[in-house]
Amino acid sequence: MGLQFGIFDHIEPVPGERLGKIYADRLKLLEAYDSAGFYAYHLAEHHTPAMHSLAPSQNVFLAAASQRTKRLRLAPCVYVLPLHHPLRLIEEICMLDHLSDGRLEVGVGRGGVLEAYFWGSDYEVEANYQRFKEVLDVVKTGLSSEQLSYKGSVFCFEDLPMRLRPVQAPYPPMWYMRNVETAAVDGMNSIIVGNLDSFEANVLRFRELWSEHHGEGRTLQGTEPKIGLVNHIVLAPTDDEAVALAGPAWKEYVWNLETPRRLEAERRGLQDLHKVSTRRPAGVPDREADRTRYQVRERSEEERRRRAAPGGIGGDGSGAGFSVIAGTPESVRTYMDEYLATGANYFVCSFQWGGLKHDEAQRSIDLFVERVMPHYSSG
Repeated sequence: MGLQFGIFDHIEPVPGERLGKIYADRLKLLEAYDSAGFYAYHLAEHHTPAMHSLAPSQNVFLAAASQRTKRLRLAPCVYVLPLHHPLRLIEEICMLDHLSDGRLEVGVGRGGVLEAYFWGSDYEVEANYQRFKEVLDVVKTGLSSEQLSYKGSVFCFEDLPMRLRPVQAPYPPMWYMRNVETAAVDGMNSIIVGNLDSFEANVLRFRELWSEHHGEGRTLQGTEPKIGLVNHIVLAPTDDEAVALAGPAWKEYVWNLETPRRLEAERRGLQDLHKVSTRRPAGVPDREADRTRYQVRERSEEERRRRAAPGGIGGDGSGAGFSVIAGTPESVRTYMDEYLATGANYFVCSFQWGGLKHDEAQRSIDLFVERVMPHYSSG
């Protein structure tokens, strides 16, 4: 089975670069992804005081991207639904689906309660989750209906005409990040983080639950359900050179993701809110698969060596659990062989992160496209 390839991105600060140039350079990378045959570009949503996302309005950036690409699908991943009004989101999804000629895909999620606090939204865990569920219900209903009627505890609408309609019926393909059970039960594609051992169990979980809830069929849009793992990548002519670049970039990436929000919470005396920011709502399934139910076979010592992330960077749970692979194309292909053995059908790359410069990311992309992708692409 071949793989399809996607891109995950935060658009972080680049030391010494002005914001306009960061945007311009990133759009050039999207043109490269488009030409190389990547399936989709997944762009995260984060807001101040976080500083690891310079595109807090994904739709603005993706509107620009829609005019610079022809095949690459554009996928907010995720819309932090509790921070959005559902009517505006419905309208902007329709606009983007038309601007991209039907290339939009929609990722959804709850986001963090600390960010909701700074946004002035419901930041209590259960209230935030209720808001998420209602926004999702309204968006799905509004995108697939001529008129919107909805009665919830947060939003109520009665026979409201939906003047804009998406290109894709009943609505663009949907994604859920970090929890394959939620994704599979709700008929969404999934992207998660972690290592190959935890990922393989979650691939089994995703497939089994998809079959249980949707049979052997496809998504509502007629595509094969996708599951993939995010990999932050640095490629270079030698392993040592790749690790020398990736090590400092990873430290900066972790700092960008974790420190600014924590410092702002401490400055305002919100340490307790910061501590509970990862608490999960009641009834939400665990992110990790039950390893007694979803068992993967024991690997030999050689197989464990091959499936370890090249470069040996990260893997300690920092950086929101994302992983790093750094090495030559040959080293990465060893890892990719093991990735393919998990049964996954989607491989998610991140090429510019931390303090990596545009030309450093471009070199990794070139090496990946020329010397890695052809061995695994489903075409």
